Amino acid sequence: MQLNFATIDVFTDRQFGGNPLAVLPDARGLTSDEMQAVAAEFNLSETTFVLPPQDEANTAQVRIFTPRAELPFAGHPNVGTAFVLAGATASAARPTTGDTMVFEEKAGLVRIDLLRERSAVSGARITAPQGFSMRENIAPAIVAAACSLAPADIDTRAHQPCIASCGTPFVVAAVTSRAALAAARPRSEIFAQHGLATGIHLYVEAVSPVADIEARMFAPQFGVTEDPATGSANVALIALLAALRAAPDLRLDKRISQGVDMGRPSLMAASAIKRAGKIVAAHIGGNCVPVMTGVITVG
Repeated sequence: MQLNFATIDVFTDRQFGGNPLAVLPDARGLTSDEMQAVAAEFNLSETTFVLPPQDEANTAQVRIFTPRAELPFAGHPNVGTAFVLAGATASAARPTTGDTMVFEEKAGLVRIDLLRERSAVSGARITAPQGFSMRENIAPAIVAAACSLAPADIDTRAHQPCIASCGTPFVVAAVTSRAALAAARPRSEIFAQHGLATGIHLYVEAVSPVADIEARMFAPQFGVTEDPATGSANVALIALLAALRAAPDLRLDKRISQGVDMGRPSLMAASAIKRAGKIVAAHIGGNCVPVMTGVITVG
């Protein structure tokens, strides 16, 4: 079986920046095991497989795989897949008109709004498929050990490290400085010992004209030592930051940079809306750049 694929760099405006993604626009005929094998072959943080929607009201069913496991939801795969489908001449998706797509995923329905520059599609913005949840706290010493940091490097003034999710759970923890963020290195044995959700998302308020927040995400148990841009983690982060604000009603917008320490700088626009003390929506978006197209033979 021969299947077309495309790769794109997501959350960037230039090639070889951002987070690379492989997309198979028509994955009909592949088994789950074959999808996992293809994702391992690409060895990118995620690969997506597009199938016809189960409900004709939606655009497509999209399955997302890391090199080791399937994910219920992820940010940059949705942004990149929408970008690819917007320009695809053939795919398993339903034809769409306008700038809105809806993907069926294991975490639920994901709404995507295409972004345009001079009428050309330049990227996309997604709405998280699930409401925000903040789960149990994780001891700062465990987070520090998992990231090769000292416990004093974990900043607990605004919140304790905790599991936060808008569809995929992450341990979210603030660090005390940009130097601490740069020094972080994942220790896979600590991740395995404690089962630290999908991964650990570290962040620090940025002093930068480019971004308001700088972040890094480690998920070694999923075959992702470090991710250049993690939409699902950053949409949970923006929702968490909005939830922590005292005002019962607000819209919080932040520019989040990630991947700088990997040499793949990424930039995401994140927003969360709170009404009557509850997060009612969270979004993440950015630009995409095409890189490669080709054919992969399976079986």
